[in-house]
Amino acid sequence: MTGKNLWRILAFAAILIAPAAAADVTGTWTASFDTQVGVQNYTYTFKVEGSKLTGRAKSQNGDTEITEGKADGDTVSFVENLNFQGMPLRIEYTGKVSGDEIKFTRKIADVATEELVAKRAK
Repeated sequence: MTGKNLWRILAFAAILIAPAAAADVTGTWTASFDTQVGVQNYTYTFKVEGSKLTGRAKSQNGDTEITEGKADGDTVSFVENLNFQGMPLRIEYTGKVSGDEIKFTRKIADVATEELVAKRAK
């Protein structure tokens, strides 16, 4: 095996081993979706640094800081700790990024699971 071939093999192996770069979701995203309590309109503001996702989730029910945020390849996840009618409500999001869309599944406490699509604001 020549030195040139060895370097090619090592470079290819490094690509396979390297962790997937997080999708760039930094910016503003909007979503409107039907739920058990009616149509919800959300604006999400995300910032990604490495694999850490931070930001805010804003809807007609409040404006909350995103916690436990992660970005790994095309997958993002975070928690919205909403105060809904005086009661704490934990909403867990997991999403797949595809271009200017994120297809989310969100779990509302142990009560419901909802699907939604957020689109990058222009």
